[in-house]
Amino acid sequence: MTEQQALYKYSLRLGDNALILSARLSEWCSNAPFLEEDLAVTNMALDLIGRAQAMLKYAGEVDGNSKTEDDLAYRRGERDYYNNLIMELPNGDFAYTMVRQLFVSTFELFFYEELQKSTDATLAAIAAKTLKEVKYHHLHAKDWVIRLGDGTEESNRRVQQAVNQLWMYTGELFEMDGTDALLMKDGIAVNAEHLKMGWIQMVTQILALANIELPADGYMQSGSRMGIHTEHLGHILSEMQYLQRAYPDATW
Repeated sequence: MTEQQALYKYSLRLGDNALILSARLSEWCSNAPFLEEDLAVTNMALDLIGRAQAMLKYAGEVDGNSKTEDDLAYRRGERDYYNNLIMELPNGDFAYTMVRQLFVSTFELFFYEELQKSTDATLAAIAAKTLKEVKYHHLHAKDWVIRLGDGTEESNRRVQQAVNQLWMYTGELFEMDGTDALLMKDGIAVNAEHLKMGWIQMVTQILALANIELPADGYMQSGSRMGIHTEHLGHILSEMQYLQRAYPDATW
């Protein structure tokens, strides 16, 4: 694998994470518990789609085959996507969505803090902008997890259930492969393994405030770096890609 190929795949992975989580969060539009939260979650989805556009546009430029961000978003199959599995899981109830957002945004706080130091100027610039948005996403999810966890017996039960179910998908956030190793040599990529301790400490502190118990470590789901996904990704893509596949090269 050349550095160009590695950078292409790395940018794809980051773009796919944002794109797929954006698709999930956008499903809350008109379905959130109340109007203010409907707007808040939808705005987070818009932040993510903006990040996805920037990352996928850069991936197309790195690839050098005249692929646009739309080509990469709408004309790939499941096995050509590299988003973490946690991004594609169904929303579940509101507690489940907020716990997932807490896990993801806490990781992204550490990740984009480091990526803005990348020797790749484009990745560093995208990371600097992303970090500002991630800080809000994290604060929003943290407030809701604490509010629900420290709320009624029922809301606490739902948060604990979400934490228990999602925990097995968190290990994949810190996985490294040959793509990461190659890019790290030139200071382009982030060493995700080094972020895990800080992530665990922050998540543990937040869950303690929410009266939620941290699950014991066990089996962790994996596979996205090889293009292996849950059955849920195909359903997301069938909806997201329908218009482009039905009317290729259509213009407005």
